[in-house]
Amino acid sequence: MDPLVLIFLTSGLFLGWALGANDAANVFGTAVGTKMVKFRTAAIICSVFVILGALISGAGASHTLGKLGAISALPGAFMTALAAAAAVFSMTKSGLPVSTSQAIVGAIIGWNFFSGNPTDSNTLTKILLTWVLCPVLAAIIAVILFKSLKLYSKLFPVHLIRADAYTRIGLIMAGAFGAYSLGANNIANVVGVFIPAKPFPDLVFGTWVFSSTQQLFLMGGLAIAIGVFTYSKGVMMTVGGNLGRLSATAAFIAVMSHSIVLFLFASRGLEAWLAGQGLPTIPLVPVSSSQAVVGAIVGISILQGTSGIRWATLGKIVAGWVATPFAAGIICFIGLFFLQNVFGLVVK
Repeated sequence: MDPLVLIFLTSGLFLGWALGANDAANVFGTAVGTKMVKFRTAAIICSVFVILGALISGAGASHTLGKLGAISALPGAFMTALAAAAAVFSMTKSGLPVSTSQAIVGAIIGWNFFSGNPTDSNTLTKILLTWVLCPVLAAIIAVILFKSLKLYSKLFPVHLIRADAYTRIGLIMAGAFGAYSLGANNIANVVGVFIPAKPFPDLVFGTWVFSSTQQLFLMGGLAIAIGVFTYSKGVMMTVGGNLGRLSATAAFIAVMSHSIVLFLFASRGLEAWLAGQGLPTIPLVPVSSSQAVVGAIVGISILQGTSGIRWATLGKIVAGWVATPFAAGIICFIGLFFLQNVFGLVVK
């Protein structure tokens, strides 16, 4: 294998690390913030299931991202991923849960501008609509789940100690589901730009083929897992403790709502079933896990009374969402200029 290929892939691995450092908060931040689950336990479970989600269900959202901009040159893919990673890392260092999906979309548009390729308006519109729909849908699901759980607890009261144990187990199970959904939906953000370049030969073991895409998914999943372990605690505390005052039960609802939304936008099986029933399908788009969990938390907080929301923190998070794609696009454009004109690399 050409060592240069591995060098180019480092930006995707950096982006995976940044995603793990930032977006693990959306899976386990509320559980850790409410002290129901230890950080180490959360990190282990999150790492295992995010890799499984990437390998088993990662292809759907990657296909849509490829329509936005098919980057066939490895140096171009390298800079696109690096620009997104730089934007995400800068926000992560500030303790803000930003959108990796927005960062990679902004970077791809930056590449399109530099290379003179048109941005597919239909795909971009679909992605932009999901950025609005994602937090709203998460908030609606959170309200429905919260009211349903409250009604159930009235009809079937549970002893306080047993309820605490059930909640802890529920948070762990919801976190595992959330990590799987995160890997399935957001692995497209990490390595999607490298898929058209096919950097690895397919590995054949008898009748089983380990494709170049699956190898990328595995590498990206491992990078996300490393990010979870090494740098995610700060953002976990922002989501889990600083945005709104959540009980352990509300934390469980927030994670479940977030996980359901990510799964809906990543499931090929669900898309095929809806199409088979003649129903409108849900687009397979890499959505923002940060937007999903924040939307869920805000939905629960509004249900309990808006005084529980820390509006200053929410404002900073929203500002980060707006700034991220613009920053990634500008960084990508400037970086591509240097790669092409200073280092003489083919980026398109």
